[in-house]
Formats: sequence, structure tokens, C-alpha cells
Amino acid sequence: MTLLRQNRELKRLGIWNWSLPAFAGKLPDGRNYNACPSAGICAQACYARNGTYLFPQVKARHQENLRWTMDDLPGWQHTMLDELSHKRFIDAWVRIHDSGDFYSRAYLTAWLEIMRARQRTRFYAYTKEVAAFRDLVEPNPPRNFWWVYSYGGTQDSTLDPTVDRVADVFPDEQSITAAGWHSQEESDLLAVLGPTPVGIPANNIAHFKARQAGRRWSRWQAGVEAARAARRTGTQPTTAAGDRSGASGDPR
Repeated sequence: MTLLRQNRELKRLGIWNWSLPAFAGKLPDGRNYNACPSAGICAQACYARNGTYLFPQVKARHQENLRWTMDDLPGWQHTMLDELSHKRFIDAWVRIHDSGDFYSRAYLTAWLEIMRARQRTRFYAYTKEVAAFRDLVEPNPPRNFWWVYSYGGTQDSTLDPTVDRVADVFPDEQSITAAGWHSQEESDLLAVLGPTPVGIPANNIAHFKARQAGRRWSRWQAGVEAARAARRTGTQPTTAAGDRSGASGDPR
């Protein structure tokens, strides 16, 4: 069984990828899962919940990947290590999760062990699992691992763009430029290797763009959090409060 694949976008860059299902669902055996436990508004406009990702054979493969890591993490880890020992992965890039996220600390730890055992392969990831990375990755990151924290999750408020490498999804390229952020449209690797902060133009999916309504994801998420806080306290929501997504050149 081949674990690492190349989707159309990443193949042109020579990048391999590992996929889990996007967000939550039900495995064929009836178990519920959430492969993106810190997802926020991103679940409403995730490219991996659209198009080819919904094809039955693709969805089944991603769910099987998840089931394997859930039920036999050591066995999956051994198989991944074996596959990465092939010469095609020497100096290659692997994107961990073009869909899904580090859904548990045990699973994240398994990946960190893989990275340290395969030093000649380079790994990168987008993640919303900020707390887990603060505890397990940031104190002693593998030298061949790059990551970016992506806005649109329930832990957005813990991010500081003056310290953390962050990425935000904007309505379009023009809004990225206007905010003084740096687009990764030319290459996905710019998200982890290029200048910061990182802007990602929204995918041209009509119903997702309608939901986004011209907002960047950090602002959308902040608005949701403010509305929830207002409901709890019986006050009027103030979206700007607590929005720490700004950076130099970002007019707020």
C-alpha cells in the first residue's frame, strides 16, 4: 500500500502529500471522528470538503488512512518509515495533511519520531493545533520540519503574528497585497519558506466565497468568537476586540 501521493497542485512542485479526511465524519464501521479538532470557521469553506475530495474512492482512502493511525499507530508508523526509506524521498518535500490535521498528541508525536528518523526528507504542514505544537514541537523541533499556523480555528486568539509564522485566507490576491501580507500562490512552499505573514487567496468555489463574504478567515473567526461571547454575557459583540491577526502594513 502506497501511503504518500501527489495531488495535481503539489505534483508540479515535486511535493508528496499525506491526507486524512477533512474535519468530522463517520468511518465505515460506524465510529465518529474529527480529524480537525481545532477547526473553526475553516470547516465552512475548506477546499478539502469539495470537488475530488468527495469522490467515493478518495474519501474512502483518506478515511482508511485515519482508521489505520487510530487503530494501529505503531504499525502505521513502521510502514511510513519504511516507505520514506526509498531513495525518491531523499531531499524531497512531504506535506503532512493537504486535508486533516494533527488530531491527537500521540499522532503528532509519531510524526515527530518519523521526521527525526528520516533526516534527509523535508516535511512541512499547516496546522491549527497550536497548543499541541507549543508543548510538543516548539521546544525541540526536528531540523527537517517547517510549519505555519493557519487562522480560522478555535485557537486563533493564542497566535501572535509578530512571533508566530501565520497564514490567513484572504478573499483574493488584491486583498493580500493591500494588507501588506505575502502570497503563497506561486508555490505552496512559500507558506513555510517565504516572507511572513502569509496570505492565501481563497479558492474559487462560489458557495465557499459566498460564506466568506469578503472577509479574511481571521476576521471571520474573530467575529464568530465575539458573537459567542456576547451571547454568554448579554452584551453587543465587538469584532475588533481580541483580533490579533494584524501585522505591519495591515490597516485595521
